[in-house]
Amino acid sequence: MKIKMVAGIFVVLCGTLIAHAQSEWQQKVQQQLPLLGHRNWIVIADSAFPFQTSPGIETIETGADHLAVVDYVLQAIKDSKHVRPLVHLDRELQFVPDKESPGVDQYRKDLQKRIAGLPTDSTLHADLIQRLDEVGKTYHILMLKTNLTIPYTTVFLQLDCSYWSAESEAGMRKAMKPQR
Repeated sequence: MKIKMVAGIFVVLCGTLIAHAQSEWQQKVQQQLPLLGHRNWIVIADSAFPFQTSPGIETIETGADHLAVVDYVLQAIKDSKHVRPLVHLDRELQFVPDKESPGVDQYRKDLQKRIAGLPTDSTLHADLIQRLDEVGKTYHILMLKTNLTIPYTTVFLQLDCSYWSAESEAGMRKAMKPQR
């Protein structure tokens, strides 16, 4: 009887420890991802990214490695059934020299491995910040700040519907137009 009780307590404690092993930001991703849809964003930001005040932007300091956060979020999105990421990168990242920002060359290589095969574009940093400000007035944005101290390394993930393509939408809209 005592062995069964001790085993039961052990199982409960292990479950509790596993739940606590997941950090606050990971829990937030898991809680919010089912609520997010097309037009929402998840942003993995470097440590100097500005704190924006649009009402829809929620900022969380992860204290975590930047690429580890990218990996976690991309896997969570991949595991979801309803959204896919459209990746936006700072255009300036292509021009940051490794001699002035050591580690940027390796970061670019590591990031490219992670986003290979995903729709990706490069946009000026100021334009992306402005876009977040506008989107944050209507839609939710989850901003995850990391400990990375290399400039222009923020990864902007605009969420899109995974089960309805832009081509399907265009075809439907065309079919909806009145015939003349």
